[in-house]
Amino acid sequence: MTVDNFVRLDKWLWAARFFKTRSIAKEAIDGGKVHCDGVKGKASRAVTVGMTLKIRQGFHEKTVTVKGLSSQRGPAKIAQTLYEETAESIKKRETLAIQRQSMPKTEGKPDKRQRRQIHRFKREQN
Repeated sequence: MTVDNFVRLDKWLWAARFFKTRSIAKEAIDGGKVHCDGVKGKASRAVTVGMTLKIRQGFHEKTVTVKGLSSQRGPAKIAQTLYEETAESIKKRETLAIQRQSMPKTEGKPDKRQRRQIHRFKREQN
């Protein structure tokens, strides 16, 4: 892995293995799923050591502090040294995971009777 003085945000997220490709990282940034120090990020923004990033991936939202810079994707063990997740973020993710697991599972698509009830309910609301 090379150590750089300037690394783009999309490249760093890819190198730190938050996203599988740079284009997916860029889409997430443009979609507002990545915030840098409380401000919506841009793909070309320079990442610096000590910067706080808030990254949303599906149900998970991670708050990480940048510990190192790299513009090359390498082994996962090395990628994990580039950042450190905050204790509050870990606790929040674990709590939400437990809540999601305790929710009742859906049984699939509604049957004909349930669909009629749904349509009747929607008509009554309008």
